Amino acid sequence: MRRWRGAAGAALITVVLAGCGTPAGTDGDLTDDWRPVGRATQFSPKVGDCQLSADPSSYLTGYQPVECAKTHLVETFHLGTFTGALAARPTPPPLGSAAIRPAFAECDATATAFVGGDWRGARLALQVVPPSPAGWTGGSRWFRCDLFELAAVEGGTRISRPDDYPVERRGTLRDALKGPSPLAYGCLTEDESGDFAQTTCDKGHEYEYVGAWTVPDGRFADADRHEESIHAGCRTLVARYAKVPVDGKLRYRAGTSFLLPAEEAWNRGDRGVRCFFWSGGEKLTRSIKGGGTKALPIN
Repeated sequence: MRRWRGAAGAALITVVLAGCGTPAGTDGDLTDDWRPVGRATQFSPKVGDCQLSADPSSYLTGYQPVECAKTHLVETFHLGTFTGALAARPTPPPLGSAAIRPAFAECDATATAFVGGDWRGARLALQVVPPSPAGWTGGSRWFRCDLFELAAVEGGTRISRPDDYPVERRGTLRDALKGPSPLAYGCLTEDESGDFAQTTCDKGHEYEYVGAWTVPDGRFADADRHEESIHAGCRTLVARYAKVPVDGKLRYRAGTSFLLPAEEAWNRGDRGVRCFFWSGGEKLTRSIKGGGTKALPIN
């Protein structure tokens, strides 16, 4: 084993200490020039992100953003903020509760501007996505507004609610309804199974979308009890769409059909009923829009 002699060790210490002088331009205090540690920031999603997952719980592990040009399920088009009493809650508002409805109303109001038309008049659905419980505990108070495309229009005589499952798509939904769109309901006919099938208005059809009417609030299980009032509300939309008087003769001019929101959409806060003109079975080859009493004579 090689050993250092004492004298050599002393000389080494002297050299090391000599190299520890204060460098030029410093004050010798090593701590006062450190940059402060940055504040912790909460995760927040981004408007314009499209997602591979349609899960409305917004756990960070499920956040899988992709470019909207690539295959995806949902698109985030707006971010809002929970405020007031909602923000003071110890947990995020449950999706099926009344607490989520102000957020849904904000998403609803911005969705039409985003797609450039009535989003309920197309194969589209909207959902609110609050932070996860862990994110809420950490201070997050944002909510996501997501849109997604539906596979098909279900309605007619067989079923009164649209399918509410997202399908894969490519491309943003921004301005998707500004012009003619394959997503828009437009005119429809019934297929052999009794479901709605989209068609063009110059081909034989029995139905035409005329707008959305808001059903009174309540439980989803009780929604069908409002059937007559929903038909009455839809008739006023038919009258406005076709430009005929809203009077006692209206029910003899137009039949109506409607789609209630799917239960999942109802639980997200959607109370918008999709209303359709129904010809009573006669095959029409034109739109009733703006057609007046000539398009909708008394029967």
